[in-house]
Amino acid sequence: MTFLKKARPLCLSFMASLLVFAAPAGAELPSDYGAGPTSTRLAVPASKHWVWVNDIVFAHMADGAAHLVDGDSGRYLGTLSTGFGFTRVVLPRDGKVIYSPETYFSRGTRGKRTDVVSIYDAATLGAIGEILIPPKRASNFPAMGDMVLTDDDRFLLIFNFTPSASVTVVDTTTRKFVGEIETPGCALIYPTGARSFFTLCGDGSAQLITLNDKGAVAKQSRTVRMFDVDHDPVTEKPVRVGNTWYFVSFDGLIYPISATKEALTVGTPWSLSNEAERKKGWRPGGLQQLAAFAGQNRLYAIMHQGDRATHKDPGKVIWVFDLATHARVLEIPTRNLTGSIQISTDSKPLLYGAFADSSTLDIYDAPTGKWLRSVKEVGATPTLLVVP
Repeated sequence: MTFLKKARPLCLSFMASLLVFAAPAGAELPSDYGAGPTSTRLAVPASKHWVWVNDIVFAHMADGAAHLVDGDSGRYLGTLSTGFGFTRVVLPRDGKVIYSPETYFSRGTRGKRTDVVSIYDAATLGAIGEILIPPKRASNFPAMGDMVLTDDDRFLLIFNFTPSASVTVVDTTTRKFVGEIETPGCALIYPTGARSFFTLCGDGSAQLITLNDKGAVAKQSRTVRMFDVDHDPVTEKPVRVGNTWYFVSFDGLIYPISATKEALTVGTPWSLSNEAERKKGWRPGGLQQLAAFAGQNRLYAIMHQGDRATHKDPGKVIWVFDLATHARVLEIPTRNLTGSIQISTDSKPLLYGAFADSSTLDIYDAPTGKWLRSVKEVGATPTLLVVP
């Protein structure tokens, strides 16, 4: 259910009860403060300026959550309770339902493990079904590539790590688990079409997989080594514009990977920083360190100063690049330390920023970088930001 009004604080409720006992006999009780919890139906499809703030809740990981916020008003719209080691919600293009791969234990934090894909109604946020999947879902530091939809929304793909690597395949039409694909030495999932995706492998290559209409492997191949994993490895946090995935290395080299269902082609790498900036330690960092605005062909990167070991550190500035010329066109000073960024998918996009050590969501005008508003107390440890 979507809650739009919060109950009054406990201390006020207690004080009010004391006043009731002190009131003269027969006196009319005062009306309660506010109307209490209320609910409403959300718009379907969702506004392009709504954002899901996913929260692994590090302090008590059995109780993950996803929080929905309206970026235009800063209004809090609702919450989903999403179980242990939660990563993120997955949004199909028609916006009618929400998929959430979740893990539960029979005794809360121990006991028999059950993994499901919960299905929520996008209008009410009520649970309307679940799909039982193998109890193998990876409980790693959250990454967008942990779970994705194929480009036609037909199959939901979920990365498993036990520690052997594999991909669970769920048919969203029949709402059934249809199979598991072994991906030894390769991790996470990056879609390349209606029936294809690739995974990153430990030696710097990738495994390209094509599915048939039943969700089974129709074809698979291994690429040549694409990245220098020994001297400057890439992170697992790329962004996609059209058919190109943009990966970034620890030192800030961008690797454009053009993807089709048949092949992956690596473009010429280019750097986010110049030589003088690299000597000062400027590099990208964060949990969700890149975002893209396809309408203007722009790439956004969280930047900070530090050595290579700081590639997960947040930053207080976002650099914006033209993807055609590789020129830096804008620098956005952030309102707060920022470890995750995301951009809405409309023609007048908003830029969202969050950090797992804070509970504040910052909202900017994406084309200009102008700060618009901040929303406080959004979850406990915000991780990944997901937009319709």
